[in-house]
Amino acid sequence: MSVFTRIKNFFKGAFGDMKKSAKAQHEVDKANFEATKAEAKANFEENRGHNTYAKAKADAKKSWDDAHMSPSERQAKMQEERDAQIASAKARTAAANERYENAKKK
Repeated sequence: MSVFTRIKNFFKGAFGDMKKSAKAQHEVDKANFEATKAEAKANFEENRGHNTYAKAKADAKKSWDDAHMSPSERQAKMQEERDAQIASAKARTAAANERYENAKKK
């Protein structure tokens, strides 16, 4: 078998594998999209008619207050949100590490 035939077969196999992988990933993406769409539909139906005037007014006030923040206030609020997300991620990491250590001891 010549070198060029071997190279050809290598690339044929490699591109075939990539094609299979892309098809599989597409199926995963389709399933995730359908799940997200179904969840959004269910959330909409669950909350239909529950948006009271008081809740809408409170949401509008929050939105109004957020829109009229100074840049420094907005940055401070965003930093607090980021700090909370980092703390949550660290807690999840600690819990996962603990689960890992417990599983490793078994």
